[in-house]
Amino acid sequence: MSTLAEPSHPTVTDFHRVNRGGGLFSESVSQWIGAVFALVAQRLGLRPTALTITNLLLGLATSVTVVALAGPVASGDVPAPVVGLVALVGWQIAYALDCADGQLARVTGQGSAAGARVDVLCDVAAQIALVAALSATAVAQQPATPTWLVAAFAGTWMVNLVTSVMQSGPNAASMVTSTSLPVRLVKLVRDYGAVIFVAALVLALAPALTLWVMLAFIAVNGGFLLASIAFSARASLR
Repeated sequence: MSTLAEPSHPTVTDFHRVNRGGGLFSESVSQWIGAVFALVAQRLGLRPTALTITNLLLGLATSVTVVALAGPVASGDVPAPVVGLVALVGWQIAYALDCADGQLARVTGQGSAAGARVDVLCDVAAQIALVAALSATAVAQQPATPTWLVAAFAGTWMVNLVTSVMQSGPNAASMVTSTSLPVRLVKLVRDYGAVIFVAALVLALAPALTLWVMLAFIAVNGGFLLASIAFSARASLR
């Protein structure tokens, strides 16, 4: 979406209007929370990068907590719902801050190439930590988890981030352009806000199933990667 001229007194709706999407869950939940954060930041005179760094620190702290408690949860010394709640709140607020920094930049005209680079780099760092948290939980719950599976999960997780960055430029293209509700519901499997919501619920209610969540994610994102390669290759050969 295009940048708005800064309103004299922007509202939550003004900030949400310039969101960059992310999927049905993200647009309906995360982007609205982000709009509230952006409004507060604007009133406090904060720059977008302040929200980006806060997102990184909160995301890292949450993931480190999950990693540190993976063993105690598996042994029954720490209740899984406690860790799941920490993950749910921490990851969702961090993601909302990630949504907010872009909204703040676009509404207030503070966007810059350097800020965009910081945003992407912080996203990579936070998501590496999140992948480590889920992998640590899976291994703690099932010590026989194959190394190749953890590596495949880490690699395919980044498909979402890479494709989202690729789709933000002038050469952006989508394999499925329909915005109908059924299509958007199907696309929830690649909606970052929805994915981390489900991941946190699994940590809270059934951490032993984390391995299966990882397998499902490998199948979905691996399949999407292969389909994207075929789609792009076909377009380049025309």
